[in-house]
Amino acid sequence: MSDSGLRATFVFADSIAREALLPPDLSVLDGAIAQNVPILYQCKSGSCGTCVAQLIDGDAPMREDRATSLLPSEKAQGRRLLCSTHIQSSCTFALDYASDIGTVQAQKVHAFIDKIEFLATDVVRLEVELAEGCWLDFKPGQFIQVTVPGTDKVRRYSMASPPGDLPRIELLIRLLPNGLMSTYVSERAAVDDVLEIEGPFGSFLLREKVRAPHIMIAGGTGLAPMMSMLDVLRTTPGSKPQVLLSFGCATREGLFFHDEIERRQFWLPSLQARISIDRGEPSATVRIGNPVQAITADDVGNPDTVAYLCGPPAMIAAAHDHLCRLGVAPKNIFTEQFVASEAM
Repeated sequence: MSDSGLRATFVFADSIAREALLPPDLSVLDGAIAQNVPILYQCKSGSCGTCVAQLIDGDAPMREDRATSLLPSEKAQGRRLLCSTHIQSSCTFALDYASDIGTVQAQKVHAFIDKIEFLATDVVRLEVELAEGCWLDFKPGQFIQVTVPGTDKVRRYSMASPPGDLPRIELLIRLLPNGLMSTYVSERAAVDDVLEIEGPFGSFLLREKVRAPHIMIAGGTGLAPMMSMLDVLRTTPGSKPQVLLSFGCATREGLFFHDEIERRQFWLPSLQARISIDRGEPSATVRIGNPVQAITADDVGNPDTVAYLCGPPAMIAAAHDHLCRLGVAPKNIFTEQFVASEAM
């Protein structure tokens, strides 16, 4: 540990605490990394949200000159992105993950495309398999970076498959007009193409030992990490938590994975699903509305309920505020929001 600076204590979810003396000219993240504190991070610019922590005590403001993925309500509740935070007194930060998670190093590996399947008007399922001699580990909820073939640009995708399926990895890709990856997948991608991927990244993780009710709210391809989490919950020994998945797309033509969700309800009897479309005609299994408002006060009877949110920033903000009003503790709400390609 350095012999100068302000003391920062990092308390992990497994109750292990690490201390570091942070120089005032370094961000909390850079100072912690320099002293081998196992903090999860990726972009170091505030856009990915990976290095989020809860300020327990002390004075640690975030930079005002940098746009970040943190919601205003999260910041007001003491959440901090450590890459954009400098401490001004001794501080204590709580991390939502165990101390051994941050010790897993991201790997750059190659993978072959096994399957390309168009699921809806703007969604493709891409199945890849790690090349021989390549390996990476991940936790359900984390993501990888994929280099767009023919460019030096990367795009982020959460794994839709569980770690137990490795070396196979399943990704859900939203097709965007003139998007680099969208154009590649739609026009040039072929089975056996080689992709360069790097990971894992992210602190959006399933709390595998929590048995309190789980609420999952997903918009569009934000469903991907939820599918990975559900498959891990299904195979985890012991009693299963009650799980409510609220999933929404804009239209019925854009809806996907309906059968896959029904199959997981059969496999995991504690799972209840609500599927929504913004507009169109309702059916016995699809409601009209958004996935946020599908969650009601009756769904939040347990004060220890945990929630996972993944989708566009506006949906994440609305869902976070809605769940707080219904009584979900802010510390039990975990988010992963889409990052604009320009920020990557």
